[in-house]
Amino acid sequence: MSLTNASPEAAASAARTASFALATLPASARNAALDAVHDALAAAKEVILAANARDLDLARKAAADGRLSHALVSRLDLGKKGKWEDMLKGILDVRDLDDPIGQVQLRTKLDDDLVMERVSCPIGVLLIIFEARPEVIANIASLAIKSGNAAILKGGKESTESFVAISQTISAALANTAVPNSAIQLVTTRDVIAQLLAQDRYIDLVIPRGSNELVRYIKDSTKIPVLGHADGLCSIYLSASADQDKAVRAIVDSKTSYPAACNSVETLLVQHAALDTLFPAVAAALAEKEVTLRCDAASKAAIASLSNATVQDATPEDYDTEHLSLTLAVKTVSGIEDAIAHINTHGSGHTDAILTSDASEAERFMNEVDAAGVYWNASTRLADGMRYGFGTEVGISTNKIHARGPVGLEGLTIYKYKIRGDYQATANYGEGEGKRPWKHERLPL
Repeated sequence: MSLTNASPEAAASAARTASFALATLPASARNAALDAVHDALAAAKEVILAANARDLDLARKAAADGRLSHALVSRLDLGKKGKWEDMLKGILDVRDLDDPIGQVQLRTKLDDDLVMERVSCPIGVLLIIFEARPEVIANIASLAIKSGNAAILKGGKESTESFVAISQTISAALANTAVPNSAIQLVTTRDVIAQLLAQDRYIDLVIPRGSNELVRYIKDSTKIPVLGHADGLCSIYLSASADQDKAVRAIVDSKTSYPAACNSVETLLVQHAALDTLFPAVAAALAEKEVTLRCDAASKAAIASLSNATVQDATPEDYDTEHLSLTLAVKTVSGIEDAIAHINTHGSGHTDAILTSDASEAERFMNEVDAAGVYWNASTRLADGMRYGFGTEVGISTNKIHARGPVGLEGLTIYKYKIRGDYQATANYGEGEGKRPWKHERLPL
């Protein structure tokens, strides 16, 4: 890994060259590099957290002045309970995953002595542009190295000291491995995002990690394919048949375990028949966690005993808002058809859940809701690469091509077709006298 202030074109060109070398390293060499990164970060914990604390001090002042969102400050905090440990564990989890490169996905006998294979391979060069989240550097570096991709990282100014401390540690660790120095780069030059996004000759995929505004700006500003999501507008549908105690637990976790996360629930859809039975207990549990409920008229009437500080009138905008805070929009729906229609109209395609004891109702929900993650009786906070067993993730994608949902190693690979033949030419094949038919026999992998 290198900290670079080279021109965007020079950085991208160097990454392209390094990607060819990285893609050919054996899995043992890539895994050894991950061990080195893990050990170096563990040893540098105090230095890195001290740098992160300096970033946090400035960020909190900026938030107090209204120049930075509190959600971004929360994401910046590397000392938050479990975040440092999860970052280190994610590196080892990625190391222990199967090698994603060189996997034969398809083998077909086109003719005698003419065999085609589809084989997994790296995408090439990744550009990751991110705000806050200093752990992203370790996550991306680990996934890129394991998947054989070069990566260029550009972080936000709010976490510069954290990024530099982590990058210097990783760079020193990789210097003693087989990974080329330019394979993982952190760009330190200010105001170069537009120039990086113009490097479609060298960069194969852009992955944004940050606010809706950042993602939308990137999607509108480059010819390079973009993997990511602009909004995490997740919904839960509470059916009247749900188990009350379990529903309370799942909803409270979805909203309060990390409100600033993109997989935090933002809208609770309550079946009308559940207003007087299940919803009051759910609302009371959320109130205990200091969640503000933005309710429509029917749901507000069902919890009239709660204080005005907890319950407010919803506006139409609340159902299209990613609050990223202890605020939850609540809407009454007649049943599952109404809930599905609302989600497919207002949701962002990230993660949505149904809480119900009716299996057929759950299957209908999961089949008809158009989202990367659809859950039955589970917290939306499960939408996470580590929780999916991917080791870690580069982000969550709401795209409908190549990769969707939490993107781990598999999402950072593509494939190529290899054909091994005996000088065959297409003129020999077809219908008619003297022509050979294609065999197209599926062969075992």
